[in-house]
Amino acid sequence: MCRFASRRAPCARGAAAMRTAPALLFLLTAVLAYYVYIPLPNTVSEPWKLRVVDALLRGGNLAHDLGLSHRIYVLNFAVNRFEVQGPRSSKAVLVTDTAFAGVQVRVFESTRRKEGELKRAVIYLHGGGWALGSASKWSGMRSYDSLCRRMAEDLKGVVVSIDYRLAPEARFPEQYNDALRASRYFLQPRVLARYSVEPSRVGVSGDSAGGNLAAAVAQQVGRKSSSSSSSSNNNDEGQVFKVQALIYPVLQALDFNTPSYQQNQNVPILYRPLMAHFWLEYLDGDLSFIQPLLANKHTALDVYWTAQGRAKVNWTQLLPASFRKHYKPVAPAHGLAQVVEEVPALLDPRAAPLLAERDVLARLPRTYILTCEHDVLRDDGLMYGRRLEEAAVSVTHDHYEDGFHGCMVFAFWPAYSSVGQRTVENYIRWLDDNL
Repeated sequence: MCRFASRRAPCARGAAAMRTAPALLFLLTAVLAYYVYIPLPNTVSEPWKLRVVDALLRGGNLAHDLGLSHRIYVLNFAVNRFEVQGPRSSKAVLVTDTAFAGVQVRVFESTRRKEGELKRAVIYLHGGGWALGSASKWSGMRSYDSLCRRMAEDLKGVVVSIDYRLAPEARFPEQYNDALRASRYFLQPRVLARYSVEPSRVGVSGDSAGGNLAAAVAQQVGRKSSSSSSSSNNNDEGQVFKVQALIYPVLQALDFNTPSYQQNQNVPILYRPLMAHFWLEYLDGDLSFIQPLLANKHTALDVYWTAQGRAKVNWTQLLPASFRKHYKPVAPAHGLAQVVEEVPALLDPRAAPLLAERDVLARLPRTYILTCEHDVLRDDGLMYGRRLEEAAVSVTHDHYEDGFHGCMVFAFWPAYSSVGQRTVENYIRWLDDNL
């Protein structure tokens, strides 16, 4: 009770506030739980971790919808706020930030090799929809830094993580050009010698959009090496990759209704509309084209000049029945030719490596492709693997029934997960066996 009458009103208000606080806390908890919770397939590995990460990423969409900032800027702010890590060396790995032909890179060198012994090397391209993340500039993403550090240590080799420019400031083909320019620089004999790398044991790899760039770079390097070998001019471009390793790669933008796009359109962290958004940001297309892309209006039957491209992404022929399941192709009779007219890069193999001709694919090295069941991009990797096999390329397909897009970075703090750890272990084991 209040001791003085004059204090009764404040005390009464304080008591009321104390009674209200638990109710407000319960309400806020309920709202937060509602925001974080999304239904997920029961086979997703450790779903609560995926829900939390997805909720953080969806904050960028909310800020964009409220007109506070561009979605990409908000997402990059969140990534850089929590993922930034400078070039920190350890006893086992020397880490340096430098530039290759004007492109920023972070180089991870194992210190465990004997002096004079040549090392293996992997050129790595990070994911992020060609718009998110960083590999160097003293602000590398912790998850990719951890991955490349572990690769260098386990392989007793060198890993070059390329920090290509990002959308929306850079558009296709700038990201591709950065990746290719830095890769060619590293492949020069004098540069390989500087890092004590054996020229015949260099691979290229990447995840998601980085897998796209890795595949495109491998195609171009293979094309150039073939041209060099058929001429008397023995130049640096004769160097080829021994392997390519593609982690849930994005490889085409002609069909947004493959079985995996249909099955996983509402599965985080890569929602179907978000992938269309990333493509248009990368290719400098109008974002009003998102809905036509999702309806396959850009490849409708009356958009005749896309017919050749459609044949190369014909999942009814390229996917096993176990992945086609009950899904049906979406092929509108009438479409919107304006999309392809204004975004011609949709048909460019440098942007969409799945569209490459068979003779280009035939020159590619031994390939590892990792796919996840709960990922809209699953079928991109599956179709590419099938086309490579048809071109007589050796392919190892590593599929995870409990995996989701981006799960490999869940192998590291703060989002440890079983599937993340398994993907990293098997990926590095394959590189160790084949590089």
